[in-house]
Amino acid sequence: MKKVLGVSLGSSTRDSKVKIELLGEEIEVERRGTDGSVPKMMQIYQEYDGKVDVFALGGTDLYLYSGPSGKRYTIKESARIVSVIKKTPIVDGTGIKYVLEKEVISYVRKNTDIDFQGKKALVLITVDRFGLAEGLIEAGCQMVFGDLIFCLNVPIPIHRLETLSIVAKLLIPILANLPIKYLYPTGEKQEKSNLKYSRFFYDADIIAGDYLAISQYMPSEMGGKIVITNTITLQNVQDLKERGVKYLITTTPQFQGRSFGTNVYEGILVAISGKRPEELTGEDYLELAKKSGFQPRIEQLN
Repeated sequence: MKKVLGVSLGSSTRDSKVKIELLGEEIEVERRGTDGSVPKMMQIYQEYDGKVDVFALGGTDLYLYSGPSGKRYTIKESARIVSVIKKTPIVDGTGIKYVLEKEVISYVRKNTDIDFQGKKALVLITVDRFGLAEGLIEAGCQMVFGDLIFCLNVPIPIHRLETLSIVAKLLIPILANLPIKYLYPTGEKQEKSNLKYSRFFYDADIIAGDYLAISQYMPSEMGGKIVITNTITLQNVQDLKERGVKYLITTTPQFQGRSFGTNVYEGILVAISGKRPEELTGEDYLELAKKSGFQPRIEQLN
């Protein structure tokens, strides 16, 4: 049996363990949160190094990109965290995120009657979701990129991907050197609600991005909206339903009611590939996903 262990700076209340079978391979998939503790995260990596087949880094990324085909920057503190790992390969989701999330939008357009044309789409943080942004643009959406709003607390929406790329080229080298706590909500911060920027949610038809970012800022009234995200638990689904969300689309598949993060799904694909992450391209991942029967989760909640 293959073992994939996702270790996250996020809340331990979202922990989960499942056993699945893909392409004839039995896999144990586990997600562990460390409630914002970097030392605990490093301790778990050291303890299980060489004892599991793949690690997945959660609650932060290892890399940030300055555009769809831009330069890659390593997040300094993330690199320090994973430096304790000597044997087991580790992934953070960036290897598959671009091709997978773009493919999901294409899949929804081809296989459902959900119409994106002319809808206003808010992508909360785009610098690690360029594939999702491009997919929505190609689908005919009017875009709002919230990177300045939800990353830097500057309430200025960006409407063009070209503008965002310019901003990213200036900011990413700086952001990559900041402590993780300034880049991502960790631990208890993930559980807190912030309604400061609710107006951007009210103005949008589609809300897209990491679920923890969405849940931190979304208002109680989300009637008729489409949410495109991942890392969803059964409790999250119920919460979205009660807020009036019409459609939930997850960019990672559902395993026993849980949609894991892109980092964990990348780890699963590495495990069934029999290769190391550096030997796989985005297209290799996408081919593996399709062979294993990948389908995004599409649920009409209301």
